[in-house]
Amino acid sequence: MTYINSWEEFEKAAEMLYLQDPMKVRYTMKYRHCEGCLCLKLTNDSVCVQYKTEIIQDLKKIEKFINNLMRHMASKEHVSGK
Repeated sequence: MTYINSWEEFEKAAEMLYLQDPMKVRYTMKYRHCEGCLCLKLTNDSVCVQYKTEIIQDLKKIEKFINNLMRHMASKEHVSGK
């Protein structure tokens, strides 16, 4: 599987993937201590977007993204793909 190199591209692709079908999307985050990297993955079983970083400053961006994603998930408004 390939990783998206730019945070902005990953964030945009992940949000679009979530908004297409919120009920099928899964999000995972894994920290690999031996490599010192954080891996993010968002998938709906047919499309997978991934991002990997070793930069500590990216944590603020990731935290903001997760909060935005959780806000979408907790919202009572349903966005249709139509």
